[in-house]
Amino acid sequence: MERLGLFGGTFDPVHVGHLVAAVNARHALGLDRVLLVVANLPWQKSERRITAAEDRFAMVAAAVAGHAGLEASRLEIDRGGVSYTADTLEELAAEAPGRELFLVVGRDVGSEMGTWVRPDVVRRLATLVVVDRPDAPEPELGPGWRVERVAIPLLQISGSDLRRRAADGRPLDWLVPEPVMTIIRERGLYAGSR
Repeated sequence: MERLGLFGGTFDPVHVGHLVAAVNARHALGLDRVLLVVANLPWQKSERRITAAEDRFAMVAAAVAGHAGLEASRLEIDRGGVSYTADTLEELAAEAPGRELFLVVGRDVGSEMGTWVRPDVVRRLATLVVVDRPDAPEPELGPGWRVERVAIPLLQISGSDLRRRAADGRPLDWLVPEPVMTIIRERGLYAGSR
């Protein structure tokens, strides 16, 4: 029976913090694979312009290439429309009944689960994997959630800071994988964004 991790996000851009979370969750819980699922239209990010889904997918695919157990997923891109985790979990559960699903989130996201669309579906289909530093407080979840905690190194990296750095021509070295920097440069991503 497959133990499958799902780590969804905008990944605008994907960075080492995302990869550290995914690889540590996989190791700590003995997951067979972790899918980094690129959101097509993320419903929580309507306040800013989002980089095209195909560009974000290309960055994630480049970042995980050659890393056993980490895979870029375009499930939400191919489905189209607004991306909801509940829909993705339902699709993955229907694809392989009996598969164990683990939803990897940061502690900050864990505290917001009640605001998600159809959180009851998420709670029913997946174990929530909260990744954060060891001394972080427990997220405020309602009853019925299956939760695993995974401690990871604290890396203060944000997509908004990375986009500003790229727009200003500042280095992204060691913050994003080299293949991701190449895609950002070659496609002119984030140029002039503020």
